[in-house]
Amino acid sequence: MNQKSRLLLNLVLMFVSAWAVYTAMAWPWRAALFPMAMGIPLFFLSLADLALSLLASKPASEQPSMDFRLSEDVPPLTASRRTVEMFCWIIGFYLIIVLLGFYLAVPLFVFLCLRLLGREGWLLSLLLAALAWSFVYILLGRLLQLPFPEGWLSSVLPL
Repeated sequence: MNQKSRLLLNLVLMFVSAWAVYTAMAWPWRAALFPMAMGIPLFFLSLADLALSLLASKPASEQPSMDFRLSEDVPPLTASRRTVEMFCWIIGFYLIIVLLGFYLAVPLFVFLCLRLLGREGWLLSLLLAALAWSFVYILLGRLLQLPFPEGWLSSVLPL
């Protein structure tokens, strides 16, 4: 990314995050929590990146670039297949949330990931799924009192 586009991106991110925080200040606390929690760090991280890019001794084009590679021994076809598989898991998690609701989707997803992807045993999978459910239910449901809508099937069936 060249210097001008990096500066422009940082300025746009700072403007959007400042606008989000300013707008959220007039909202009730629970409604303003997410925009504040995302907007304030985004503003300061963009400000830090802006300062680093302005204070850099060399322009970005003259600095040596680094390639990031996870591994070199995985064939491209295998990497593509794994990418599609993970994308399908994410879409599946979304569909489970829509169908069953968040409180049932989290433990089910954790259980399925552990059993099918991780090939873990029944006991560990059930234990960690129960731990995930209790964490989500206690922290998000009881302590933070976040309202999660019921899933489509949960509103029809007695789940």
